[in-house]
Amino acid sequence: MCICVNCRHVQNCITYNLIQQQHNNKCNKKIISNYFIPQETLININIYYTDQTILFDWDLIECLSFIEIPGYWTI
Repeated sequence: MCICVNCRHVQNCITYNLIQQQHNNKCNKKIISNYFIPQETLININIYYTDQTILFDWDLIECLSFIEIPGYWTI
């Protein structure tokens, strides 16, 4: 699970934005003008094979800029 959802920086984080793009998340079309660039992030990419399809699941699992605010992504 991506730790971004409970992070104070989720609304303007460039790494979270990248992960959303990789998930092809079309519902968030908000343009971020003031990007936050986190320090020392670690992204885990799981690869799943189904029949003849390859799926990738991107999750940020470590970030030194992480500041926990549970549910902040819903704001």
